[in-house]
Parts: sequence; structure tokens; C-alpha cells
Amino acid sequence: MIATNQTSVTGQISTALRSELGKVAVLMGGISAEREVSLRSGTAVLKGLQDKGVDAHGVDAKPDNIGELKAMGFDRAFIVLHGRWGEDGVVQGALQAIDLPFTGSGVLGCALAMDKVRTKQVWQSLGLPTAKYRVLNSEADLEGVVDELGLPIFLKPAREGSSVGVAKVTQESELLEAYRVSAQVGDQVLAEQFIAGAELTCTILKGQALPVIRMSTDNEFYDYQAKYQSDDTKYFCPAGLDDALEKQVRALALSAFNALDCSVWGRVDVMLDDQNQPLLLEVNTVPGMTSHSLVPMAAKATGRSFEDLVLEILETTLDVKPEHLGVKP
Repeated sequence: MIATNQTSVTGQISTALRSELGKVAVLMGGISAEREVSLRSGTAVLKGLQDKGVDAHGVDAKPDNIGELKAMGFDRAFIVLHGRWGEDGVVQGALQAIDLPFTGSGVLGCALAMDKVRTKQVWQSLGLPTAKYRVLNSEADLEGVVDELGLPIFLKPAREGSSVGVAKVTQESELLEAYRVSAQVGDQVLAEQFIAGAELTCTILKGQALPVIRMSTDNEFYDYQAKYQSDDTKYFCPAGLDDALEKQVRALALSAFNALDCSVWGRVDVMLDDQNQPLLLEVNTVPGMTSHSLVPMAAKATGRSFEDLVLEILETTLDVKPEHLGVKP
């Protein structure tokens, strides 16, 4: 593979690397509840690659065009699709079927990470710490959930991201309505214990855990509005953890990421409990790349520009052989 540092004084890649990368499809949009965020993320990634001199083109990915990418002359794809269909292994499988290299985790890693219940089951089997939870398949499953998990409780669709359909329940009388809201977004709902400590996130990039970020919001929790719309949400990187805890969170995040067979890049969300012990929440295999997003923030802390970051992610596709698409480079 040609190294990333083969760039001109203007910061653009060499002619040789541009030729090797070929025509790149930046897949954005999609059909999930996170479509609008994906369009914003994809637009940013597209500009970053083009500013580096990559022959990149934006594609509003849909079920009726994803299988035609190779016929359209594309040599590889940068996936910036959030949520179902784009982040759950479906698109990854479609690209694998047409032998088109793509960024990020493969089918298994995406499918596991998108399913919060299966994610927790894998972590528990390996002894990795995660918040207590109960799976809700119907309204009948609400019986006893407050006694088991206490209040407040978070209810969230098991297979959505970006806090879509998430509700914080502070009184038992709110439980039924919150369940119905979450169930409208996804058939299976996860009830999860409330953790009162700091909310953290850790970016994984090519087998390394980047500096931890701590988020702070005046909202009830770090919800969709706080993530993508508010200018009042505060981000701290360094996160303000002591060295030992920073190392502990990074190591835990990397273990959690690898446990789900994820690869190349992603983000692991963590909470600290009242004893300052980290508890795993979830993994995002295609994290947001908007102006409010956390992965570019963590990369910046390591000296990487946004343009350098997206090029580095794209270059991993050069190591993927057609017969092993989606496998860790």
C-alpha cells in the first residue's frame, strides 16, 4: 500500500496514490431514521477527500442503486451511512457480493454492533463490564422492570443509533408511553439502568484507541438534539481523567470493539458509575462525521486534520483483497 504521507506541499495526494485509489463512492443518505445526519456526515467526508485530491463522488445510497456501483465505474466505497441498512451489515454484504472494497467493519461486526442486545451478550460472555439491562419484546415485559433496574431507566430501540427513539423514564407512570415510543422505531426495546457518572467516548482507529472525550450537556441526557443541533453541548479532550483511568477506558474500549469483530474505525461509548468504574454502552461502526462529531475531535487531538483522517480510513481499503472484503486490513 502507498503510504498516506505521499502528499504534495499543497497537502494533496500523489498522482500514484490517486490512481491507486481510483474512483471512490462516498455512500451517504440511505433509508434509516438517521438519513439527515448521514447526508451531513457524507458531505463533510466527500469534501475532505476531494480536498486531498481523491476522485471522490457522493452517492445517495438506496437499495436500488447499491448493487450498481461497480458498473458505475467505482473502485471502492467510503461508507458514511448511519443506522439500519447502512450500518447493520446489509450494505456491507451487498458490497462484498459485488467485490467492491469498502471502509470500516465487515458484515458480522456491523450486525453485532448495531444490535445493542447482542452486543451486551457478547461483552457479558467475555466478562466486559456493561450497564444492567432487560430486553423488552412486548408491553407485558414491563412488569417488574423498575424493581430490577431502579429509576431512572433508559428505554431505547435495540437496533437504532444517534439516540433515535431513546427515552429517559423518571417515574413508573411514564414507562408504558416511553416503551411505545421506542417500540415504534424498533421492534425490540432495551431497558437499561441509569448511570449517574460522566459520559465518555473513545475512538478506535486502525487498532488504536485515541484520546477519550467527555461530553457534558444541560439536556436530560446526551440525546439527538445535544449530539447534532445544540451549540451548548461541551466536549472535553483531554477528558480530565487521571492517567490510570484514561488508560483503563482506552483499553476497555479497544477490547469491546475487537470483541464484536469490528475493524478499521469506530467509536465506543462508555459511562462512569458512582465509583468511577467504566461501563460499556455501545459501539458505533460508522460514527457521525459532522461539525459536532466526536471522531474528528479525537483525531485532531492526535494531530490529524479531518482531511488526513478520512484519507487514512479510505486507504485501508487498499489492503482488502476481493475475496476477503470486509475483513480487518
